[in-house]
Parts: sequence; C-alpha cells; structure tokens
Amino acid sequence: MDSKTSEKLKTTSVKDEIEKPEKKETLIERQRPTAAFIAASWVTLFTGMISYCVGLWNAEMYLNEKGYYFTILLFALFAVISVQKSVRDKIEGLPVTDIYYGISWFVTVISILLLVIGLWNADLELSEKGFYGMSFTLSIYAAIAVQKNTRDVQFIDKNI
Repeated sequence: MDSKTSEKLKTTSVKDEIEKPEKKETLIERQRPTAAFIAASWVTLFTGMISYCVGLWNAEMYLNEKGYYFTILLFALFAVISVQKSVRDKIEGLPVTDIYYGISWFVTVISILLLVIGLWNADLELSEKGFYGMSFTLSIYAAIAVQKNTRDVQFIDKNI
C-alpha cells in the first residue's frame, strides 16, 4: 500500500469515528414527533371526547343510556392505551405478561363491539349513530397517537 492510500484510510477512519456518535443522535432525534403532530394528537383527542360527550349531554335518552355510552368511551380509551403500552413495552424489551397483553386486546375489541351493539339497537337517527361512531373512533385513535408520542419523547429524552 502506498502512503497516499494509507493516509486516506487513516483520515477516513478517524472521520468516521467522529461522525458516528453524531449520526446516532441525529437518527434518534429524527424519530422525535414534531410539536405540530403532538399538538394535533392532543387536539384530536379532546375534539373526539368533547364532541362525544356534548352529543351525549344533548341527546334525548335516559340517563342510564347516557351512562352506558360514556362508560364505553372511558373503557375503550383505557383499553387502547393499555394495548399501545403493552406493544411498546414488548418492543423495548420490558416484561409484559401474556395475560395482560391478551386482556388489553380483548377489552379493546369488546369495547368497540359494545358500542356497535348499543348503537345498532338504539332508537336514534342514523346520523346520530354515525356521529357517535365517528367521534368514538376519533377518540380512541387519538388516544393511541397521544400515548405513542408520549412514549417516543420519553425514549428519546432518555437516550440522548
């Protein structure tokens, strides 16, 4: 090997060693959710929840029916957050029992099914049923996004 090639290899390897840590931080930092996405997730969560609750408040149904639909919303929000947390814990190598993981998925599916059954049998206009279904779906999707953003930010802050 001539001296030019040897010097080039030395320069490249030293340069690579200096750049590697910067690239690692840059890659991790690139995974941070933007402030706009975090804000949009929270706004979406509150929009869905508040819309659903305002619809219930103004609905002409018995109080026990309102309680049923409100409880399903809370049940579903807790369930989807548990699913997202369990999935994320498994990815990060944190211990998650199979029973908790399974129950989280089961409760998520059951809460959606209970809403569908309740709306199917409700004496509501089709537009009202659609409203409750969409605001419910918006709320549970946004809850997953908010939980994911929270975990992403915690993970990045911990590793930088």
